[in-house]
Amino acid sequence: MDSPLTLALPAHLRLEGEGIHLREWSEDDIPALVELYDDPEIARWTPVASPFDTMAAQVYLTEAREARAEGRKVQLAITTDGVRPQGEVLLFRNKTDERDVEIAYGVGAAYRGRGLASRAVRLLSSYAVRHTGARRVVLCIEEANTASAAVARATGFTLTDDEPVLRTSRGREIALRTWSLTDGIA
Repeated sequence: MDSPLTLALPAHLRLEGEGIHLREWSEDDIPALVELYDDPEIARWTPVASPFDTMAAQVYLTEAREARAEGRKVQLAITTDGVRPQGEVLLFRNKTDERDVEIAYGVGAAYRGRGLASRAVRLLSSYAVRHTGARRVVLCIEEANTASAAVARATGFTLTDDEPVLRTSRGREIALRTWSLTDGIA
């Protein structure tokens, strides 16, 4: 396995299947990042800056590139055409147990209700099972986030009896429940 909290990732990661394309972000995506993340629902459930303007998008993209270069995380735009971002899916080592990899995701308001999150989670989970050597693929979801819990159930994840994961987001402590992929992990 890799060193703690790192992932062995190919130089360029692009995944296709389930009618979607997952690709890495580019500078050209700054306006799309603002469109996707300057949203009260994204602000409610994720640690991204709010309001999310062009400067926040540039910082976000820079931090994503640094994390990618250090092998800590990969952040992929969710597209249906390989070009226009409609959301994002992330893969990183779980900070609570580095034997696990965690997936996180968000879909822009204009694109919700199309199954994009479920398809992206299935596609990235399949990649993670085959290529990361992780013990488990997990999702960490705030209990009140019923939309994300529905994605977890739809993609073959089950709620575990793990202790809640405590994280701080925008100055408040949140408790996240761990969901684990039930198929595909030895």
